[in-house]
Amino acid sequence: MTSEPALLEARGIAKSFFGIRALDNVDFTLRRGEVHALLGENGAGKSTLVKILTGAYRRDAGDIRVEGRSADPRNTHDAQKLGIGTVYQEVNLLPNLTVAENLFLGRQPRRFGLVDHRRMNADARRITTGYGLDIDVTQPLQTFSVAIRQIIAIARAIDLSGKVLILDEPTASLDAGEVEMIFTVIRKLRDAGVGIVIITHFLDQVFAICDHVTVLRNGALAGSRPIAGLDRMELISLMLGRALKEEVIHREPVEAGADRKPAFRFENYGRRGRIEPFDLSLAAGEVVGIAGLLGSGRTETARLLFGADRKDSGRAFIDGQEVQITGPESAIAARIGFCPEERKTEGIVEDLSVRENIILALQARRGWARPLSRREQARIADRFIKALDIRPADPERPIKFLSGGNQQKAVLARWLATEPRLLILDEPTRGIDVGAHAEIIRLIDALRKDGLSLVVISSELEELVVYAGRVVVLADRHHVAELTGPQVTPGGIMEAIAAHGHRGADAA
Repeated sequence: MTSEPALLEARGIAKSFFGIRALDNVDFTLRRGEVHALLGENGAGKSTLVKILTGAYRRDAGDIRVEGRSADPRNTHDAQKLGIGTVYQEVNLLPNLTVAENLFLGRQPRRFGLVDHRRMNADARRITTGYGLDIDVTQPLQTFSVAIRQIIAIARAIDLSGKVLILDEPTASLDAGEVEMIFTVIRKLRDAGVGIVIITHFLDQVFAICDHVTVLRNGALAGSRPIAGLDRMELISLMLGRALKEEVIHREPVEAGADRKPAFRFENYGRRGRIEPFDLSLAAGEVVGIAGLLGSGRTETARLLFGADRKDSGRAFIDGQEVQITGPESAIAARIGFCPEERKTEGIVEDLSVRENIILALQARRGWARPLSRREQARIADRFIKALDIRPADPERPIKFLSGGNQQKAVLARWLATEPRLLILDEPTRGIDVGAHAEIIRLIDALRKDGLSLVVISSELEELVVYAGRVVVLADRHHVAELTGPQVTPGGIMEAIAAHGHRGADAA
């Protein structure tokens, strides 16, 4: 190990928002000429850490050092002066401007007080050629592919900063050839001594391009390891917060109802670029779990089943009769409900009351020409507030003032009010307190016993095996395995995820 100070070092970083701890004593070290993956599920703290390192957020505690010297970036401009640049998944450039104008935006070379276009274009050609691009830099950025736009954004960040490059999901929307274009650029920068941080959810790419990996979980450091010699199962264990030897006592799975006709059947269901075609069936009173790492296609599966994303292949059947699910409206009419993962942005309407949030889906199914009376709304809201123990028990309180757990119960109440036959829950216990967490799990089991079919997505594997009779495992936007009976354990799920990764690596 070299005695040279780390290129970028963070120690004891802490950050809270409104009393909720987002980062708790996190350490991170990036060395010169290193590609370092920053991994973790949604809410792990990755984005918060990056925003602190790049000056978008101020840390509450901890130290940052750049090449051994104390640093305190107060904004992104400060971070750029320290040598830290960032490229986000949605390239933050101006598509209507030329490549050259984007590269030098805000710092155009001037001659006699005017922009020197000739010099700017020449400098832009020199830079892009250095990245292996043979393009016309006088053309608008929007005329080029996403991969080339990413490379232009990287070139600009390096030209502005030059020491540390942070890439947020750089390959999320790229095909295999475009990914290799980006990797070629990353390797060239690494060989030039740039330190590169990659946030990604593609594990195969982590093993293909990275030298080191740091994993965050629930705002804390789960572990940091060199890639050399790192086992895929160990990495998955770090991300999911457990090791196989720490497995919980196995509970008998819920009967899958294999001897019963399915109430819902989806055949060859898929959407290009989102989720590969899959088959899925559910009996009445059956819970099917969906497991996989972030980016595996869990939420894409849920949105497709509900019609929030339109399928381009496949057929759906209810009680043996084919139905057309062309959008959420037709899904609701077919008595399908969906509680999304992003409760704040896709679940609740913050400025509406608890009552108004609860009756939204039922009113949508009736149509706005047949409005529910205020008296009927109050009756429905009071019923579910009592049934689900939503606190405080005030139907007129704006829902934004409720805790996360009570907001989640109100979203569940919205769909239960429609008397669904299939309920899709995407991370139903994420971001809620322990008490509400247990109540949601008990509610899932009670709904199953009442004959409701459920699809439940969860990254909490010990939770999933308690109520799911079957678990479908996803990886790389494919349904890769279906576990039943004694296979439904946290270890069995993790092994299925890891086994697929090894096959993918071998195939490559």
